[in-house]
Amino acid sequence: MKSVETPRAPHPAGHYSQAIVHGGLVFVSGQLPHDVAAPGRSPGEAEEQTERALRNVEAILEAAGSGLDLLLSVTVYVADISLWPRVNAAYARVLGAHRPARAVVPVKELHHGYLVEVQAVAALRE
Repeated sequence: MKSVETPRAPHPAGHYSQAIVHGGLVFVSGQLPHDVAAPGRSPGEAEEQTERALRNVEAILEAAGSGLDLLLSVTVYVADISLWPRVNAAYARVLGAHRPARAVVPVKELHHGYLVEVQAVAALRE
């Protein structure tokens, strides 16, 4: 088992790793749409938050030796299910033709008032 850490994604604020690699898989912890390149910047609308959270996932996957094209399963937490069409459209733009398994979980609220959080599992590149 190997822990993954990259400065291109938010540093864990709690007792967890950005990701764990084990058995040929990468397990990415939930990623909020925090932009490490622009701290203090407003997170924007649901579409921008979705893309930013996915870019954080992408940075972690790349550090682990994987990528968005190797996503197997994605869980998207949404603070307001009425935003789902906008979140889904942004998700589709980022992932393109790739369609990993996915769950959408409506939640009451997310940390720091964010609207979206993304957790994922991917395969390692061979």
